[in-house]
Formats: sequence, C-alpha cells, structure tokens
Amino acid sequence: MNQMHRTARREEEKHAAWPQARLGDHIDLLTGFPFKSETYSENPTDIPLLRGDNIGQGSLRWTGVKRWPEKFSTDYSIYKLQEGDVVLAMDRPWIEAGLKFAAVSRNDLPALLVQRVARLRGSKSLGTNFLRYVIASKQFTNHILAVQTGTGVPHISSEQIKSFRFSLPPLLQQRAIAEVLGALDAKVEMNRRMNETLEAIASAIFKSWFVDCDMPDSSSLDAIADFLNGLALQKFPPTGEGDLPVIKIADLRRGDTKGSDLASGDMPSEYVVDDGDVLFSWSGSLEVVIWCGGKGALNQHLFKVTSRNYPRWFYYFWIKEHLRDFRAIAASKATTMGHIQRHHLTEAQVGVPSDKLVKAGDALIAPMLNRMICNNLESRTLATIRDALLPKLISGEIRTRDAAAI
Repeated sequence: MNQMHRTARREEEKHAAWPQARLGDHIDLLTGFPFKSETYSENPTDIPLLRGDNIGQGSLRWTGVKRWPEKFSTDYSIYKLQEGDVVLAMDRPWIEAGLKFAAVSRNDLPALLVQRVARLRGSKSLGTNFLRYVIASKQFTNHILAVQTGTGVPHISSEQIKSFRFSLPPLLQQRAIAEVLGALDAKVEMNRRMNETLEAIASAIFKSWFVDCDMPDSSSLDAIADFLNGLALQKFPPTGEGDLPVIKIADLRRGDTKGSDLASGDMPSEYVVDDGDVLFSWSGSLEVVIWCGGKGALNQHLFKVTSRNYPRWFYYFWIKEHLRDFRAIAASKATTMGHIQRHHLTEAQVGVPSDKLVKAGDALIAPMLNRMICNNLESRTLATIRDALLPKLISGEIRTRDAAAI
C-alpha cells in the first residue's frame, strides 16, 4: 500500500506545475567590450569579434567578420566565449520574425564578445542547453518587445533581459526537453553544413569548367537569363483569402517569411515565388539565393531569375561570380540604399559554353543543387515541428515522455 502511495505521489509531482523564476537569478550575464576599430586586424588567423551583425535567428553567421590581434587577446580574456554560451543582440535585433540570438558552438570558437551583445551562461539550476530554448521561446521575444526602449534604434539593457520570468523545470526535465529539441536542431545544422559542402563543390566545378576556361563565345548576364523585377505590393492589399507572404530583402537573408506582410494572391502568376526559384536582391544588401522559404509574392528590389535556354545552376553561379562587383557598385552609390541598375547586368560578361559542356555540367551540378533544396525543405519542416513543440515543452504543457511519442 505504501509503495502504491509513493508511486502515485511521484506521478503527481511529475505533472505538478513548475515554479516561476526570474532569469537573472539563474544565469551569468556579461555584455561585450567596445573594441576599437582602428586596432582591428586583417590577419585571418586572429580572433573573430562577435558583433550583432554576426547573429541570426538561432545561429551565428561569420560573414563580414572583424578580427582582434591575438597578441592582445589575453588582456580581454573575460570576453572570450565558451561552447554553449547564448548570445543576444541588444540593439537593432528585432525584425518581425523575432530576436537575433544564437548558441555558440565549438566551431564558432575562439571569439570575443563585442559591446551591445549580451552573453548568457547557464548555472547549476538552469542548464545551458535548456537556456537556449528559453531564449528561443515566443514568451521571451514578447517580453523583450514589451520592455525595449528607443524608437529609431530599439535597444534593451541587461536588467531588462534578467527581468524575464519563466517556468523552471527540474534539471532532469530541462535535459530531456533540450534533448528532444536539440535532436531537431542537430539535423537542421547537419543539413546546413551538408549544403555548405555541396555548394562549395558545385561552385568549384562551375568555376573550373565555365569561368577559368576560355569559351568560344561570350554574352551578357541579362542575355542568358530573364530578370523579373518585383512589384510594389501595397497595390495588392490582402483580402483574407489566398493571400501570400511578401518576400522582402530581409526575408531573403533569413530564408523564411515568418511575420511578413501579406499581399493578395490575385497578381500575375510570374510574380509568385515558389521553392527552388532563384532570387536576387539588387538593392540594399545584394544577395542571390535559391529560395526555399515557401510560396510568396515577389516584392520590389528583388529579381526572380529564370532562363529559357540554360539550367538553374548556370545562371545562379554566374550571378554569384559577379556578386562582388555588383556589391562594389552598390556601395559606391551616394544614396542611403546602394543598388545596381539594368545596364550593370548587360555589362556583366558570361562565357557561353557548348551544349555538350552544359549537358556534362548539368549531370554533375544539378543533382547537388537539388539535394540542397531538399535539405532546406526538410530543415523547414523540422523547424516548424520544433517551433510548435518548444512553447509546450518549456511550459510543461507537454512533458518529455509525451513529446517522444509525437
């Protein structure tokens, strides 16, 4: 009888509500140092500086990285990041989809923390892996959006971060929750790394076969492909039925349309974007991507690129080949938002290969791009599952045994 009573009590405790906790009581929070730009290093072996620009939604992006001389690094050892640290941008991090935060992985190290970025580190009562998902939760985003200050440049303070209150499960539950969500994130990360490798291989083949070799003929970029400029979509207000998310430059960089404006689906079909389409932003931040963020509407300042004569990989890699020059042209514009013009597409020269060479390239490169698209679509599905589970798991609405059965 006593054994039955103890078993029933354990079951009751297992499903009891978790206590509310203040984040600042369970973490070590540090803000970065104002490293001076005049001391930045151009040496690729020196230490990367983690700035807000390097933080995405859940991952770090080491593009446009600034570096600090290794010889000075011991003077700033307190600002060295560790594996598992959660970093959060403290100004201009908010877009419609959420915050700029990430968990630091072993591959991101070494790195130094720069001002206006917060480093959150777990404790004996709040595991590092679980902390990552607390910060990823919609509840934390809503808290930050509610307490942020400033209009032109919204920002938050350490105390505002620490003031967040959340449900704090026992450590065993924290580990189990992080394991469930981490398995999904690990597969997403594996897909991302696989895509990096596939793109690097495909790019190397393309450059060797089609750029570095002399071609019998040449043409212009806008002759081998059609560049369809997007619409001013405020002219197509949403109707509540069949609406499409508006794909903007920020969505292009992020790879999804979470929180985007909507436009009526009653627009010319050529302006509808589908997974696998090549999109090229010709203004602001110049990027070219193979879109895998779901069906949407092509906004102005974006080209949808197609071709009647050449496969997708051919014009995609040729745009990438000219992207550095296009960015330099845009940067030289004396305007608030640099851009390129149509004549720059005409001036960008492209080697025209034989049909035989295109066919040979297609046999090697097309399967790699197709695999990349499949990986991205799988990652999108996994992220949707994770985002649906996350609030239910960290609130205790679903316990880990239930989640494992889903």
